[in-house]
Amino acid sequence: MDLQDLLDAMNAGQTITGDSPLHEVMHLASQRAQRITGELNGGYHEPARVRELLSELIGDPVDETVTLFPPFTSDFGQNITLGKRIFLNSGCRFQDQGGITIGDDCLVGHNVVIATLNHDLAPSRRADMHPAPVVIGRNVWIGANATILPGVTIGEDAVVGAASVVTKDMPAGAIVVGSPARFVRSVLH
Repeated sequence: MDLQDLLDAMNAGQTITGDSPLHEVMHLASQRAQRITGELNGGYHEPARVRELLSELIGDPVDETVTLFPPFTSDFGQNITLGKRIFLNSGCRFQDQGGITIGDDCLVGHNVVIATLNHDLAPSRRADMHPAPVVIGRNVWIGANATILPGVTIGEDAVVGAASVVTKDMPAGAIVVGSPARFVRSVLH
């Protein structure tokens, strides 16, 4: 089993069972992510160096229009897709095993958590992990301390209020707040 096998399984939504060969590959990838984010967060870096480290983490070039203010953590790193003109504020935590896609022109506030894994509810299978992707459409603004849960899609131009917990898909242009996040109105154009 290798990284591509793991990515294929997670992107297909397959359960990753505890103590399986795929689980071991995931653990090794997490060590890599910790090394890279440790360097990223270990002191000041010019913006170009921050993008270089972020590119190394995700395994693809990051557009020069992407801005990240460290600290930033990812416990996998290799299942993140970033568009252009994205701003990631400090303290963001991405659990990206299940896949995180962020569209162009998004603003992600301080301390936002994006999670893409759930553990099994059955006590005997608690170490098993169920991946589900998070997709954030173009021009979305996610407020500080918000949490986006596995399997959620947020439509373009939506706004997620600070400290909200998004548990289900949100339509384009929606403004959502609360825990769990609920629709309050549409964005005015």
